[in-house]
Amino acid sequence: MTVNSENYAAEQPPPSSPQEAPGGPGGQPAPDQGGQGAPGGQQSEQGQQAGQGGEPAPPGPPEFILYLDGIEYQQTLHQLISWTHQVLLPVYGREVTSSAPWCPRWWEHLEAVAQLHGLWLAWAELTSPAAGMAGPASWHRDFLAPVMGALRDPMGPFAGCKLGGHRPKDIPPVDTAALFGPPPAG
Repeated sequence: MTVNSENYAAEQPPPSSPQEAPGGPGGQPAPDQGGQGAPGGQQSEQGQQAGQGGEPAPPGPPEFILYLDGIEYQQTLHQLISWTHQVLLPVYGREVTSSAPWCPRWWEHLEAVAQLHGLWLAWAELTSPAAGMAGPASWHRDFLAPVMGALRDPMGPFAGCKLGGHRPKDIPPVDTAALFGPPPAG
């Protein structure tokens, strides 16, 4: 499998199915690292304003997926799913066991979405030619290992999921009475 850092261009519309996803064998466009976009293709307001000489300013960094909603969230999630299924899992997906769970519907776990989106953003930045020769090694050490370790931990977000089955994670209870109790005397 050949995957290069030019796969997953932000300008590309999300594929309509995982089979159409870019970055499969043979490689196709990737998150651009040359100031023309990144995963999700989101731009800050600054990136949409004109630069010097009336030329458009380069787009700003993509927004973190938890800050998106509506169609922007759906498009970014679709691109993340494509990257995860076409790049991450074929290369780094290890066997699923009770001590290293993985949910077949991982995108329904918000923690997994957030962790994998951060991993994707780091991948886009650190696998570009601009990152230098040590960029990919830094990505493996600083991002891939910690994220996959957290996601696949037996007490992680997929703790209740089994091979071939998804179970929504229970949210820890919060004692709101203590949080909004009477003000301190004073």
